[in-house]
Amino acid sequence: MKYTTLPNTDIKVSKICLGTMTWGNQNTQDEGFAQMDFALDKGVNFFDVAELYPVPATADTYAETERIIGNWFTKTGNRDKIVLGTKIAGTGDYTAHIRTTGFSKEALNEAVNNSLKRLQTDYIDLYQLHWPERETKMFGTRDYVHNPNNKWEDNFNEILHDLDDIIKSGKIRQVGISNEGAWGTMRYLQESKVNNLPRMITIQNAYNLLCRPFESDLAEVAHRENIGLLAYSPMACGELSGKYIKGIAADNARLKLFPRFNRYSGVTATEATKRYLKIAEDNNMSLAQMSLAFVNERPFLTSNIIGATSLEQLEENIDSINISLSEDVMKAINAVHAEIPNPAP
Repeated sequence: MKYTTLPNTDIKVSKICLGTMTWGNQNTQDEGFAQMDFALDKGVNFFDVAELYPVPATADTYAETERIIGNWFTKTGNRDKIVLGTKIAGTGDYTAHIRTTGFSKEALNEAVNNSLKRLQTDYIDLYQLHWPERETKMFGTRDYVHNPNNKWEDNFNEILHDLDDIIKSGKIRQVGISNEGAWGTMRYLQESKVNNLPRMITIQNAYNLLCRPFESDLAEVAHRENIGLLAYSPMACGELSGKYIKGIAADNARLKLFPRFNRYSGVTATEATKRYLKIAEDNNMSLAQMSLAFVNERPFLTSNIIGATSLEQLEENIDSINISLSEDVMKAINAVHAEIPNPAP
């Protein structure tokens, strides 16, 4: 395994992070336990979860993934071996079954306290805001369209003050953001600098061969402000395994069970995937290995959040850390990207 540190901290994390959002829906508790055991044995010490998980999010399965992780901590006694990140759900129709009060002080405290209980721990290493409260460009959309009727009021300072109180209580150690843009990221960093408030140290956004918008303004922010990317969906919901275009996906594959998660399945995305598959096969790699190695090697990456529904998939995904892409492979990848840029933003 390779390791780095969470930016501006001495917290050591594996460059492969174990994603958990299938546990409690696609995966049972026993399967989640087996994945955690295997990942830890392979040197993975960073787990990512959210109160929203498992996905698809429903009231019936709300926070089941956190409960599974908490049960594993209690069974194994491994809490001190894991850097744990979780998230408070943002507002929207998708999360109305959780709460409708956004990131208010009451909501933050309620969410943190309930996550601690489910996770059976007394601290969270990295606490993240799952997406912005304001209307902004979300995943699956290419451009920002301003809505002058959005009733959101700037509350970056207030949120950081409330998070500061929770940090001082010892319940969380560090804070981060997710599904955020360059403007929101800089607003948080500005408030931190000017008012000596907690600093957002990571940003968890989608990033893969089919979705590279992070390389625009956010990449410069990441480098110049030292805020690290936690890349999610590095396999594009499984599309970058090649199993869908080859027609070999199992009946329990994610897109067969939940076809509405078709962000990476459009015509141009599928064409790009076919070209990436050829590059991988021409260079004696699986498409999964090449796709994950590409993310692992990005200079703005802190950790690559992989997910799997079987131990076989998990082993292949973790082993991607040992693959280095040649200059020729990178040239071929970027040639496809130049012809079909970001087909799944």
